[in-house]
Amino acid sequence: MADRKAISDSLEDEDQGPVVARRPVQESADLDITPMIDITFLLLIFFLVASTTDVQSSVELPPARYGKGVSDRTSVILTVAERGGPGAAYVYLDDGTGGSPLPDDPAAQEEQIAQYVRQGFDEGKSNVLVKAGKGVRHREVSRVVAAAGQVEGVEMHLAVLEIE
Repeated sequence: MADRKAISDSLEDEDQGPVVARRPVQESADLDITPMIDITFLLLIFFLVASTTDVQSSVELPPARYGKGVSDRTSVILTVAERGGPGAAYVYLDDGTGGSPLPDDPAAQEEQIAQYVRQGFDEGKSNVLVKAGKGVRHREVSRVVAAAGQVEGVEMHLAVLEIE
């Protein structure tokens, strides 16, 4: 028992000494995301290189449900055809590309189109049907429509020819 008393006395002597505070253990809150960023950029580069772009994808439009048909008997028909090269589109004063197109001068075309539409309007034709080829630019069609629109009282109708 004496040994126990000696041990407890020695422990009490140690407890009375200066108290040294222990530093709290700090866990690092920093997260190194550099490898995650590297993987992200590698995946991005992979998908950019491995993907193919479809530049010439065509959009299939549904057929018109609410469009109304126009009779060719009551319509003045103008045809705008693709030239196949640089320059303005060919304009014909009839249905189809038979015959010779109008001259390339826009002012002369405008005058001849307006005269042709006036003549048809005087014959009782109240509609103007502009048929344009699939590859004709919009500005060419709108130029022809503007020339035909100089005659007051006619209704404009557009059609797209899908000749393959």
